[in-house]
Amino acid sequence: MPGKVPPEELLECVFDRTGSPDDAVVQGPAYGEDAAAIDPPEGTLVVSTDPISLAASAVGTLGVHVACNDVAASGADPRWLTAVVMLPDEETPLETITDDIDAAAREIGATVVGGHSEYVDGLERPIVTLTAMGMTDRFVPTGGVEPGDRIVLTKAAGIEGTAILAADFGDDLGVDGTTRERAESFFAEISVAEDARAIREYATAMHDPTEGGVAAGVLELAFASDVRLTVDRDAVPIRPETATLCSAADVDPLRIFGSGALLATVPDDEVDDALAELEAVGIDAAIIGTADAGEPGLTLGDESITEAVRDDLYPLWEQADATD
Repeated sequence: MPGKVPPEELLECVFDRTGSPDDAVVQGPAYGEDAAAIDPPEGTLVVSTDPISLAASAVGTLGVHVACNDVAASGADPRWLTAVVMLPDEETPLETITDDIDAAAREIGATVVGGHSEYVDGLERPIVTLTAMGMTDRFVPTGGVEPGDRIVLTKAAGIEGTAILAADFGDDLGVDGTTRERAESFFAEISVAEDARAIREYATAMHDPTEGGVAAGVLELAFASDVRLTVDRDAVPIRPETATLCSAADVDPLRIFGSGALLATVPDDEVDDALAELEAVGIDAAIIGTADAGEPGLTLGDESITEAVRDDLYPLWEQADATD
C-alpha cells in the first residue's frame, strides 16, 4: 500500500538513527514534527542535495557520502543531513537503509536532523535523497581553476562504480569471488571529507566526480572555470579490481561513478605541499593533468571532450530492468 511509513516503524527504524549528536540541533526527527531547527555558527552555509536512484546495494551509505562529498568539496565540514526515503513496498528493508545512513553519518560526524519516508507504487528499487549542510570560512568553488594549475586526483578512478559493478552485476560478469569481495569493500571508501580537509587550504577548485566518473568531473571543472583541462590517461590511478571488473563489463573506468575520489586543482608551486598533506593523513593522490587557457573542455589522451559524459553503468541498469 502506498503512503507514509507507519509511526511504529519510524520509532523502530528512524528516530534513534540520526548519526552524531550535535548541540546546535534544537529540533531533530520526531513523530509529528515537520521541520528541523538548527542554531548555526558563524560562517558560510554550504548545502547540497543528491538522490541515489539506481544502485541496489548500500543506498543509505551512498546517499550520505555522495551528498556530504559535495559539501566537503566546497571547503566545508558536512554537519547536518535530511533524508528522504521512497520505498517500493513493505518488503523493502527500511531498517537496513536507516542503519546505513546512521553509520555513515557517524563516520563523518554529521547529524540527521529531519526527512521523510513513504511507500510508492511502481518503484523498481528504493530512492534515497540526502541533503547535506556544512559550515566553512572559505568556500572553494568548482569554477576556481586557473591556467597553470595542476589537477590532483585522490585515491583512484571509479571507486564507487567498481563497488556497484561487483554488488549489482557481479553474478553476470564472471569475476572471481575474491576480486568481487575486495571491490564491494570500496563502499567503505566513498567519503572524501578527509581528502578535502587535507587539501582545501591549497585548492583553487575542488569537485566530487560522481556520475560519469573522472572524465565527467574534469569536464565540469573545465566548463565551470572556463579553461581547457588536459588529463594524461596513463597518470590516472586505477586499482586492479577496477580494471578487472571494467574489462569484464566492457566499460571505461574513467566513465563510471567516481565517488570516493576527489578532484582538486592546485597552483603549480603549491602542489608538492598539497600532496604532502594528503600523504600525512594516509591518502594516496596523483597529479593527472594541467589547466590551460583556451576553449573550455577536456583533452583526454587523443580525445577532445566538450559534450556531457554519460556514465557507462546506465546501459547495464537499463538492460537489467528490461530483462526483469
